[in-house]
Amino acid sequence: MQPQTSLLSRSRLFTDFAPNEDGRAMLGAVAVLLVVLWLLPIPLAAMPDPIGPAAAQFGTGARMTVLLTLISGSLGLMAGVIVALMRLARQRWLQNLAGFYLWVIRGTPLLVQILFVYFALPALLPGLELSDFWSAVLALSLNVGAYNSEVIRAGILGVPRGQREAAQALGLSSFYAFLLVILPQAIRLSLPPLVNNIVALLKDSSLAYVIGVVELSLVGNRVQAESFRPVPVFIAVAGIYLTLTTLLTFFSHALERSFARSTIR
Repeated sequence: MQPQTSLLSRSRLFTDFAPNEDGRAMLGAVAVLLVVLWLLPIPLAAMPDPIGPAAAQFGTGARMTVLLTLISGSLGLMAGVIVALMRLARQRWLQNLAGFYLWVIRGTPLLVQILFVYFALPALLPGLELSDFWSAVLALSLNVGAYNSEVIRAGILGVPRGQREAAQALGLSSFYAFLLVILPQAIRLSLPPLVNNIVALLKDSSLAYVIGVVELSLVGNRVQAESFRPVPVFIAVAGIYLTLTTLLTFFSHALERSFARSTIR
C-alpha cells in the first residue's frame, strides 16, 4: 500500500491546497498586486512633475505589463510542456522539429523576434493580421516557451522511473500516469527556474514598446521625451517594476512551499 499512498499523495499536487499560511500568503500577494495595479495612480499623482501629471498613464502601463506577462506566461508554460514532450518523443521528426524551434528562439534576440512577428510574419502568411498586443504576446510566448521546455524536460527526466511503473501497476494508463503522477512531480522540480523565467518575462515585456504596445516602458519613454527629465521618470519606472517583481517573487515562494508540503503529505 505504500506505493499507492505515495502516488495518491503526489497526484494531489495541483489540487491539495488546504487553507494554510502559504495559501494565505499567495492570496495576500494577489490582493496586494490588484490593489497596486488599480490604485497606483493615487500615490503617483501626489508626486511632483513630471510624474504626477502622468500618473494615470503609469497606471495603465503597469496593468498592460502585468497583462502581457500573465497571458504570455500561461501560453509559454503550455508551449514548454508540448515542446518538452516533443523532445522526449520516440519519433525522430518530432525531436528534430522541437530542436529546430529551440535553436531559432534561443539563438536570436527577443527584440528581433518581436519585430519579426509584427512585421515579417503577416508578409509570410497573408491574411494573418495581428494587433501590436497579440504580436507581442505571440513573440513573448514563443520565447519563454523555449526556455520553459528545457526546464520541464529536465524535471520530467528527474522523476524516478519507478513512479511511472508503479502508476501503471495500479491500473493507470500511460496518459493518466503522466498527467496525474509524472507531470505534477516534474512541475514541482521545475518550479524555481520556471518562476525565474516568469520574472524575467515581466521585465522582457518592456521590449513590446518597439511595436507600439503601451506598456510601462513606453509610458516612461513618452513622459521623459515630453518633459526632458529622464532621471525622475526612470526612477519611477524602475520602482514600479521592482514592486511588481517583488510581489510576483513573494507569490512564487509561497507556491513553492505549498507544493513541497503537498508532496510530503
